[in-house]
Amino acid sequence: MRYLPHTKEDVSQMLADIGVDSIKELFKSIPAEFQLEKPLDLPNALSERELVRALTELAGKNKVTGFDSFVGAGIYDHYAPVVIDHILKRSEFYTAYTPYQPEVAQGTLQALYEYQTLVSLLLEAEVTNASMYDGATGCAEAALMARRVQRKRDKVLIARNVHPEFRRVTNTYMVNSLEDIVEVNYGKDGRVDSEDLANKLGDDVACVIVGHPNYFGVLEDLEALSEQIHAAGALMVTTFAEPIAFGITAGPGRFGSDIIAGEGQSLLGAMNYGGPSLGIFSTRQKLVRQMPGRVCGKTSDTNDKCGFVLTLSTREQHIRREKATSNICTNQGLCALSAGIFLSAMGKEGMRKLAKLNLSKSEYLKNKIRELDGYELEFSGPTFNEFVVRCERKPAPDVLCDLYGMNVLAGVDMKNDYPELESHLLINVTEVHSKAAVDKLVDALASR
Repeated sequence: MRYLPHTKEDVSQMLADIGVDSIKELFKSIPAEFQLEKPLDLPNALSERELVRALTELAGKNKVTGFDSFVGAGIYDHYAPVVIDHILKRSEFYTAYTPYQPEVAQGTLQALYEYQTLVSLLLEAEVTNASMYDGATGCAEAALMARRVQRKRDKVLIARNVHPEFRRVTNTYMVNSLEDIVEVNYGKDGRVDSEDLANKLGDDVACVIVGHPNYFGVLEDLEALSEQIHAAGALMVTTFAEPIAFGITAGPGRFGSDIIAGEGQSLLGAMNYGGPSLGIFSTRQKLVRQMPGRVCGKTSDTNDKCGFVLTLSTREQHIRREKATSNICTNQGLCALSAGIFLSAMGKEGMRKLAKLNLSKSEYLKNKIRELDGYELEFSGPTFNEFVVRCERKPAPDVLCDLYGMNVLAGVDMKNDYPELESHLLINVTEVHSKAAVDKLVDALASR
């Protein structure tokens, strides 16, 4: 009933109960200069048929077909097995929401429990929650969690090669203490500059946030970083935007990552114009009570019958809200289910093969670009399925414009987020790119 409009009688009754004569009087505490004294400037309402036609025409302006896209930068094009939609769109899953009375929703709890288990195996983590909104908010929550754990340490070091949107959202979360956020530079290999990190590590640092793979697609040396960070008494937070990489590389948990926060969109398949996405969040068992979000668990009742429960809900949204660890009170349940289906359908061997396919195709393109005049690979560090290319013959925006005319989306211009990387492109290759499409990109670059 909450979605039904109020009748005039409903409104009159509510106003009478409040003790005011009109809605205008209800809002009189708002200064007049902030009140709109005229109707909203909105078009006339459309009938259902007219609305469908208008939206169809609007959608038709999106050029989603006929282009070969090598754009990644946090949202990746992967094939989604048809089994995902087959299970996902069952009504009992599709209409489910956050389980406020969790034990009644056994199917939802079991699905989230399986998701947590599969993600923990993929990341080699001890505990995974029932998901966050997205990777960016997960990164920000990781910074806040580290400060709670460390207590007297307030400073957060964040690598400059961490996804720019992750960094911006973290700054927004910590807007009242921006002086406590310090960026760490990257080196010629595209990895965290260990010397700069050493200069900035101190006994006031709560955590160091690194990307793996980072925004440049470069894989960090997590083992070396872990030793350096933990020696200074700080926590290591590992972020990522491409979880497929862990099908072939060791999970961050193996190298001592205390908190792992990343984007799980790749496990959903469809890009959906950048959303919805999935926030993945894992941590060590000993830190679980400071972890935001929820944890679903498996137990048995007095009759030894298996059941699923909400083991941890640290926001404490029902009582003692001032003690909450996070302002996030829900989870991406449907997206988490989709990721769980993807991981279970692929299996360990399937994930390995998928990751190898991504790696081999991107390495093929990298080798082709090395042979081109006027283009250079910017970083020497190992990459997964994304890498940065320096355009020497022509500015990167011009290259993008020229290739757009050839129905090729060649990548992302790096200048906006990294002014020092002027005329650089971030190029992504996944399993969906055919050899013909990759060769077409190479030929197009060569002609410019």
